[in-house]
Amino acid sequence: MSNTPGSVTADGVQAPMEGVPGDTVDAALQQVEQQLSILWRRARSVSHQLSRQVHPDMEPAAYGLLAIIRKDGPIRLTELASCIGVGKPSVSRQIAFLESLGLVYKEADPQDGRAQSIRLTPKGEEKMHQVQDARRQVFRDRLGEWPLEEIQTLAHYMTKLNAAYESVDFSRE
Repeated sequence: MSNTPGSVTADGVQAPMEGVPGDTVDAALQQVEQQLSILWRRARSVSHQLSRQVHPDMEPAAYGLLAIIRKDGPIRLTELASCIGVGKPSVSRQIAFLESLGLVYKEADPQDGRAQSIRLTPKGEEKMHQVQDARRQVFRDRLGEWPLEEIQTLAHYMTKLNAAYESVDFSRE
C-alpha cells in the first residue's frame, strides 16, 4: 500500500480520500505503478508454473513464444522477435529448444521460400490447449464472482493500457 491517506476497500485496494493533498495525478500514477508491479510479479510466477506444465525444463519466455505462435502462427522468427521486443538470436535459441521438445517446427514460408515460418506441432498444440484451459479456469476461479460489467470494464482498461505500450519499441531500450 502507498503512504497516501485513504481508506482500504473490502477487496484490499487503497482508495485515496478526496480532497487530501495526496489525491493528485502523481499519487494516482504511483498507485497504478504499485498495482502493476504486483500484477507483473504474479504474472511471472504464473507464467513460470504454466511453462513447467508444458515441460519441466521450459522457461517462461519459451512458453510466451508458444502462446504467440498458437495465437498468430505460422509466424516468421523476425515477427516473433518483434512481438516480444527481443533480438532474433534470443528467440532463435528458444525456438531451437522448443523444436528439440517436438513442440514447434519450421517450414518454408509460402510467400518467400527463403524464409521460414514457425508453427506448433500437434504435440505442441495439445500441450498448449491443456495449459491454456487450466489458465482460463484460474481466471474463472479468481474473477468468476465479479459482475460481468466489472470484468468487461477491466478488459477495456487493460486493452487501453496495452495499446498505450504497443507503439513502444522495447528492443531498443
